[in-house]
Amino acid sequence: MKQWYDNAIIYQVYPRSFQDSNNDGLGDLEGLLQRLDYIKKLGVNAIWINPVFTSPQVDNGYDVSNYFNIDPHFGSMDTMNALIKRAHELGMHIILDFVLNHTSDQHPWFQDALKSPKSLFRDYYIWEHTKDGQVPNNWGSFFGGSVWAQHPTEKNTYYFHLFDQHMPDLNWANPEVRQAMIEVAKYWVEKGVDGLRLDAFIHIAKANLRQDFPSAEKGAVIAEPMYANLPNVVTYLQEFINELRKINPDLFILGEGASAGPELAALYTRSNRGNALCDGIVSFRNLPKERLAQQDPLAMKLNLPAKEKLDLAQLPESIVHWQTSLAQTTQPTLYFSNHDMPRMATAYADSEYFERSLKTLATMQYLQKGVPIIYYGEELGLKNVELERFTAFQDQTVTALKSQLSGREQTEVLKYLSQTHKTPARQPMPWDDSANQGFSEHEPWLRTSSKQVTVAAEEDDPDSLLNFYRQLLHLKQQDLFANGEFRLLTAPTGLLVYERYLAGKSALVVTNLTSDSMSYTNDDWTNADITYTVGQVTLDDKQWHLAPWSSIVLKQDQLPWL
Repeated sequence: MKQWYDNAIIYQVYPRSFQDSNNDGLGDLEGLLQRLDYIKKLGVNAIWINPVFTSPQVDNGYDVSNYFNIDPHFGSMDTMNALIKRAHELGMHIILDFVLNHTSDQHPWFQDALKSPKSLFRDYYIWEHTKDGQVPNNWGSFFGGSVWAQHPTEKNTYYFHLFDQHMPDLNWANPEVRQAMIEVAKYWVEKGVDGLRLDAFIHIAKANLRQDFPSAEKGAVIAEPMYANLPNVVTYLQEFINELRKINPDLFILGEGASAGPELAALYTRSNRGNALCDGIVSFRNLPKERLAQQDPLAMKLNLPAKEKLDLAQLPESIVHWQTSLAQTTQPTLYFSNHDMPRMATAYADSEYFERSLKTLATMQYLQKGVPIIYYGEELGLKNVELERFTAFQDQTVTALKSQLSGREQTEVLKYLSQTHKTPARQPMPWDDSANQGFSEHEPWLRTSSKQVTVAAEEDDPDSLLNFYRQLLHLKQQDLFANGEFRLLTAPTGLLVYERYLAGKSALVVTNLTSDSMSYTNDDWTNADITYTVGQVTLDDKQWHLAPWSSIVLKQDQLPWL
């Protein structure tokens, strides 16, 4: 049975950065409500909203202290209700970011658990007691240091936190926790949200807490096999989703499987004897990447993340692997960036052919079989902004770098991190040329001197990236590109060529992902209709000649092999 999300095109909104309605420098739900018509015009039919629950904001809302209310920074429940209602009137769906691996340490459950080992909520979290004052194991937190934090008053008693120490992990092995989280999710499903994006769900099962992870390194080490993708994740997930689908059979579940490859993505989207799992998986491994040949010496010395680019040699195999692995379960998610990554224009654009490269990359990616996820501002070609203070990155490991560096080195590292870190990709949306580019009359929460192209400027330019995205996403809504089969064709490295076909109709997408001119021959398509081109593409004696970063989309009312 076909669901609405089989044809989903998702627009991800980072609410604190989208539109400020009350001029406090922070984006809010009322601001998003005011901009729904803009999102609708883009050609999307679903909006993924990063967390807006009550939170101390240690991790920008991913530390939830009250799941049943909206954080006052973002507005009220009345505004959320109005947002859901208006989105539905416009034919769009709302997907909430749902944090289920951990809570804030300010959540009433954890506050009560701290009071006594006999607390009813003690077993809602993961605790260990040691005799020697040493942490229970050598597992490392994704935010640095150990996954274990000392109880503030009980000697040698530790709680588990895979992320920040102010974000203790829930104990999903406890049936009461699983039921409590089901009740929280039901509350929002009954309010009318159309989907949930399950944050960090692959971590809800843990291994034996007394087992160290074998490593030659001293101290805490990242130990993913001990707390990622363990078998009980599927067990817990099935129970959770099945209960929600009793309320809304059409509920869309988008799981964040950051480290999942195609096989794990297929596992998490496979229905087994009526037990439903996710409908889509967001993985950080969806595109193959290679380190740039020349790396910054200072960045290498400090062990900062390496700059990367698309691995064009591995790209065809990666695409076929994802398409084939998910063909019998769901569709791939098609995206370049999100709030946890550098922006697409920073990571992948060619500076010499900037706008053309972004148009060709979008053509290559979003016309495949799958669900596009557009990160807000991508349609404008937004780059990461330059941040001028170490504290602006909101990352303890980054802040600690300042004391290790000379003044000149500090400037170099700030510029480098502005290109590779996630925070500079969360900048305020630039709407126009007024104060703070129309985001707010107050200085925005993320202070930056960067000025970027605005919505207003691109609206009036028929060749702008914004108007191209509108054309591309409306094309994606056509049945052929939304539901057609996918077949990758053999082509020289740097050319990505594929067919889409459905009910006797077919399309060919040819993209040159390089700064060199390239040619492609295919006798079956020389008489097809041209849907659109990017850059310069010519046909000469059955051979297509594509200038650097050019692309072409062709359609015909027949299957090329018949």
